[in-house]
Amino acid sequence: MADDRPEPPTNASEETTLLGFLDFLRATIAMKTSGLSDEELHTRSTCSAMTLGGLLKHLAFVESYWFIAVLSRQETSRPWGTLDWRDDPDWDWTSAADQSGEQLRTLWQDSVVRSRVAWAGFRATNDLGTTVPRGDDRVSARWVLTHMIEEYARHCGHADLLREAIDGVTGE
Repeated sequence: MADDRPEPPTNASEETTLLGFLDFLRATIAMKTSGLSDEELHTRSTCSAMTLGGLLKHLAFVESYWFIAVLSRQETSRPWGTLDWRDDPDWDWTSAADQSGEQLRTLWQDSVVRSRVAWAGFRATNDLGTTVPRGDDRVSARWVLTHMIEEYARHCGHADLLREAIDGVTGE
């Protein structure tokens, strides 16, 4: 497995450093899910219902929610904005089994591209300390970016275990 992930900068501004780590973790997810068949992406470990395909779809949702809905205060694109999450709060995870690996990878990659565009648009007129409403609270752009790093870091660990269970590939 080729490792062509972008290394986060070691001496940069706060924002460039945070974005560097987020891009590194995004690239880790891409690396951990590359080269797998649809069947392999839908493979479950014996100890969890989680799949790498579900992980891709969940991360596509997370990208859309935080960068589009929360930071940009825009309607999220299909399928997210049209769902009644009360019917299935884990829909992003469970519905992945109905999609091919190509569809899941494209959904996630498109969400990452839209997130980058939304971030650039937000930052054109706001700084990292700018707060935006989220439910009954307000969160800063810095918090959103840090939360996204946490979200990806946690799921990179899941991806390590799931990939190893599929074909024995371990490590970074």
